[in-house]
Amino acid sequence: MDMIVTTSIIVIALLQIAFMFIEMFLWNTAAGRKLFRMDESYAKRSASLAANQGLYNGFLAAGLLWGLLGTGGNDALVFFLSCIIIAGIYGTMTAISSILWIQALPAAIALSLLLINTDIF
Repeated sequence: MDMIVTTSIIVIALLQIAFMFIEMFLWNTAAGRKLFRMDESYAKRSASLAANQGLYNGFLAAGLLWGLLGTGGNDALVFFLSCIIIAGIYGTMTAISSILWIQALPAAIALSLLLINTDIF
C-alpha cells in the first residue's frame, strides 16, 4: 500500500481516537464544554450519551488499525472509512456542521486515495 494512503488512514484513526478521548473523558470538563459550546447542566445530562458515542469512535479507530495491521485488509478499510463518512454526514445533519470538515471529509479523502491506489473494484 502506498505510504500516502497508509499515512492518511493512520491520521483518520488518530482523529477517531481523539474524538473518543474527548467524548469519553473531557465532555464534562471546562475544555470539553468550551469545545462543544455547552453549559455545565447540558454537559452533565448528556455525558453518558457522549461516552457511548466516544466508544463507537474508538471501535472505528480499531477497525482501521485492524485493516492496516491485522487480517482485515482493504475490505475492512473501505468499510470503516465508509462508516466514518456516514457518521460525519449524519453528525453534520443532526449536530454540528463542522463535523463534515473534521470527520467526513478527511475520511472521504483517505477512502478516495485507498480506492485509487488499490485494485479493490
